[in-house]
Amino acid sequence: MSKFPDIRFIINPTSGTKSKVDVAARIKLHLNHQKYSHEIVYTAYAGHASDLAREASEKGCSIVVAVGGDGTVNEVARGLMNTDTAMAILPKGSGNGLARHLQVPMDLEGALRVLNEGHTCSIDSGSINGHPFVTTAGIGFDAYISSVFAGNKKRGLQSYVELVLKEVLSYKHLPVKASINGSVLDTDCYVMAFANAAQYGNNAYIAPEADIQDGLLDVCLVRRLDLIKALNLSYCMLTNQLAHSDSAEYFKTKHVQVETEEPMMYHADGEYMGKTATFDVHIQPLSLKVVMPNLAKK
Repeated sequence: MSKFPDIRFIINPTSGTKSKVDVAARIKLHLNHQKYSHEIVYTAYAGHASDLAREASEKGCSIVVAVGGDGTVNEVARGLMNTDTAMAILPKGSGNGLARHLQVPMDLEGALRVLNEGHTCSIDSGSINGHPFVTTAGIGFDAYISSVFAGNKKRGLQSYVELVLKEVLSYKHLPVKASINGSVLDTDCYVMAFANAAQYGNNAYIAPEADIQDGLLDVCLVRRLDLIKALNLSYCMLTNQLAHSDSAEYFKTKHVQVETEEPMMYHADGEYMGKTATFDVHIQPLSLKVVMPNLAKK
C-alpha cells in the first residue's frame, strides 16, 4: 500500500474567479519537493472540502492546504479540528480573514514559501449553535449582509462596502438578552459579533484586540446605529481602531448565550447559517493546528 502524500492541496475552483493564475503550476514551481510529497484535489460541492480534509487526516497526511476563500478555509478547518494534521492556506478569496490574521502572504509564491518553512502552532476556534468558525460569527446586521452578499455576483471589498452602505440605515436593531460572564444583559442589538480573530477579512477589524490563542472570544456589541455612527464605525474598522471607539462595546468570555424576541439571522465565518431565536456560542481552545509564518524569527 503506497504512503499517503505529506500534503493534500484542496482547491475550490470557484474561488478567485477573476484570477487567471494556474495554482497547480505555481505549486509545482515553488513547493519544496525534496521536503514534501503532495497531491491536488478539487472540491465539487458545498462541504466537500471538509470531507477531503478529514479523509487526508485519517490517512496520516501531515498538512492539508485550503486553496480558496474564507468558506473553503472554514470547511477545511472543520475537517481537521482536534487532529494532528495542520491546515495551511493559499489565499484566493475576497476577504481572506484567517490568512491575514496569521500574516500569511496574499500572493501564492509567498504563501508557498511559508508552507515550505513548515512552522506550525495551535489556535482556538469557535462554535455557534454547533457550527464551527475560525475567525468570526455574528448575529444581526453582519449576518444579514452575509445572506445578501451570498447571492451577489460581484465579490470583493468594493462590492461589500457598496452593499453595506445601501442597507445600513434600513436595517433595524432588535432587543436581545445575552448571558455573558455570569451577567444577563438586556439590550438593543444591531450587531453582536463573536470574534476569535481580529478581522472579518480585507483588513476590516471588528475586534482589534482579539488573540487567536487566548481561549477567549471577543464579543463586540453595537446597540444602535445612525448615519454618523455608521460612518464612524466603518472608519474605525478600516483603521484598526474599533476597540477604542464609542460605537461598540467589548466583552471577553468563553461562552455566550443569547435569546431574541424574534428570530435573527446569523453567520459563521461569513457564511449565512439561517435564522433562530436562541444562540449558544463558545470557544474551543487550541483546537486547530495551522501553518503560519514563524514570527519569532522576524
